[in-house]
Amino acid sequence: MYLGELAPRNLRGAIGIVPQLFITVGILTAQVFGIRNILGNAEGWPIMLGLTGIPALIELLLLPFFPESPRYMLIQRGDDNNARTALQRLRGWKDVEEEMTEMRLEEQSERAEGQLSVFKLFTFRSLRWQLLSIIFMNMGQQLSGVNAIYYYADSIFSSAGVKENDIQYVTVGTGAVNVFMSIVAVFIVEAAGRKLLLLIGFGICCVACVVLTVALSLQESLHWMPYVSIACVIIYVIGHAIGPSPIPTVITTEIFRQSSRPAAFMVAGSVHWLSNFTVGLVFPFLEKGLGDYSFLIFASICLATFIYIWVVIPETKGSTFLEISKLFAKRNKVEIAMEGEDCNMQEAAMTSFEKNAITTF
Repeated sequence: MYLGELAPRNLRGAIGIVPQLFITVGILTAQVFGIRNILGNAEGWPIMLGLTGIPALIELLLLPFFPESPRYMLIQRGDDNNARTALQRLRGWKDVEEEMTEMRLEEQSERAEGQLSVFKLFTFRSLRWQLLSIIFMNMGQQLSGVNAIYYYADSIFSSAGVKENDIQYVTVGTGAVNVFMSIVAVFIVEAAGRKLLLLIGFGICCVACVVLTVALSLQESLHWMPYVSIACVIIYVIGHAIGPSPIPTVITTEIFRQSSRPAAFMVAGSVHWLSNFTVGLVFPFLEKGLGDYSFLIFASICLATFIYIWVVIPETKGSTFLEISKLFAKRNKVEIAMEGEDCNMQEAAMTSFEKNAITTF
């Protein structure tokens, strides 16, 4: 949320993916240190656990020097001067009036909303489809089976003939693929767009789960089928890394405005972790009951999420937060309020529809 508010419009997607990139770097680092010959043993695990405090401490020491969000300063606190100062510091140049104008227009358009709580978010008609979208995307992200794939990976590698001591190195390889594809996502998100990456990602995950089900079912009868299973795991990781993993957070930042964004992230985070917990709790029983066919459930969830994104989620790349709100206003069957005293400023940045519309509930 913080990075999304700081980022310029043309880099908002790329900067929004960077946290996910560092998550994958953290996972890869843990996989490397978790190798038995390094820290993945009885003597080394306390050290490995303690190492996680180092990046947290560095961030804690550096955060006081970070600038406050200009959008927060202007829209929520009405502090024009400090908002301009923060924006100038972030951009590295003095002329930031174009972005200041955009933020003022956003502030005017959401005066009627006020600061929304989580409860109000669920009852606010003009945010109905945005709320449904973040719930579907975060559920789809976790219920698509990403944790189940990692849970099942060791047995898949073992069935393919990988020696037990070498499985840990293959796992590190999948972590490296995850990092690489996250880097790719950073560089292509502004060109390809958020929606396309989500569709490609969930599509790849769906196909990988279906083929993995077939491969697991036939690996006893066809000696080469375990290698197909390994390929499915790697392809799944590639698909998830370019879309389902990084993009939902970017979309959550973009489809909500300043007054509702904090509550939206609370909902998105809750859905994310509840879904994560559900997969971790339920998958062992699914795997025991359905065996190889348990991945068909994840394939169906990927397909359902794919269809929802195709039908509902608009492309948001290069758009202002206000323009994105207009896209959802049509689906919510409301209009965006655009009040303001400075007519010249509005004529320079708005259409006639935006100037005359008022919010209806």
